[in-house]
Amino acid sequence: MPKVLRIINRFNLGGPTYNVAYLTKYMAPEYETLLVGGMNDQHEACSDYIVKKLGLHTIKIPEMMREINGYNDVVAYQKIKEIIKRYKPDIVHTHASKAGFIGRRAAAKSNVPIVVHTFHGHIFHSYFNKQKTALFKRLEQNMASKSTAIVAISEIQKHELCDIHKIAPADKFRVIPLGFDLDRFQENYNNKRIKFRNDYAIQDDEIAISIVGRLVAVKNHPLFIKAIAKIKSQTNKKIKGLIVGDGELKNGLIELAYSLGLKCSTPENQEDHADIIFTSWIQDADTVFAGSDITALTSFNEGTPVSLIEAQAANTPIVTTNVGGIEDVVLRDQTALLSKNDNLEDFTTNLLKLINDDVLRQDMSNHGWYFVREKFHYSRLVNDMKSLYEELLANAK
Repeated sequence: MPKVLRIINRFNLGGPTYNVAYLTKYMAPEYETLLVGGMNDQHEACSDYIVKKLGLHTIKIPEMMREINGYNDVVAYQKIKEIIKRYKPDIVHTHASKAGFIGRRAAAKSNVPIVVHTFHGHIFHSYFNKQKTALFKRLEQNMASKSTAIVAISEIQKHELCDIHKIAPADKFRVIPLGFDLDRFQENYNNKRIKFRNDYAIQDDEIAISIVGRLVAVKNHPLFIKAIAKIKSQTNKKIKGLIVGDGELKNGLIELAYSLGLKCSTPENQEDHADIIFTSWIQDADTVFAGSDITALTSFNEGTPVSLIEAQAANTPIVTTNVGGIEDVVLRDQTALLSKNDNLEDFTTNLLKLINDDVLRQDMSNHGWYFVREKFHYSRLVNDMKSLYEELLANAK
């Protein structure tokens, strides 16, 4: 039985954690997998419950953190080398940037036969200045030379990594979309909707617009808040914005909302009849999307946004910026209205279109489940990865 050492940046709430968990669980018995991860940022929701629910054992490396730290990174590198020495994997498969850099270096130094890396997103725009971005590109190009194969999670992402950023030649890439347990978004839908709306005092005649994700700069939550403020004066419909997540920018976003005349409610300071509710993290995303009438995304850059896949699984129509791999995960004008990047006018127009047209909202909601139920199910992900591993193992003989 081939042995896989699977390494992820950290077990935070999001697509990468779900995917490494499903691959670790369901690639057995053909593959034995040891799952290793780093530590979460303090503002991130911990997702240990995802791996625990599947009965998985993991190894955590406290020194492997999101931020660059010379000492911690060296310690993490040495620990991964020790794990490789003990475990003797046939394949080292890394997920996301920090794990990819440290894990692939350790695998190459340890002469692991097959080294695979998955880009769950990339940091080549909207994260850092030009000098830092150029440095990260050079590092990724170097790591790509040490990789047997590189997995992109969408055709658009492959195009960006290969043709625009020149990370590696096209023949080194494979496109394997993410996969999730999507059935739960269809189960007990009405009960979940009632519970979510009761928990946040959302009235039956209010249109709930939710945005899910870390409160960090690249997610561009100010665009969402400005759009809510602008829409209030342009529609007779009752609307309520919900910001689901947490992060370093929370206080600044609350201040922005107040400056635009919006009333806010937070877990620490709950207010009745708020225009925007900051919920913090909610583990049960299926409940969030069941209770929402529209899902929004405002990011400057995305790989494969999990929230949009989950929203469609719950038949919730979407308004999003058209960035990164988004066009690979939605159906334009059928499940989602796509807006220009960081364009308040365009984003507001699309939101208003969905808010004011009940028939359009219902029509768009009818397409979501049928689009994502097979394309983004974890069984397809597992089968695709098995095929890749079989190919690489055969070539290595």
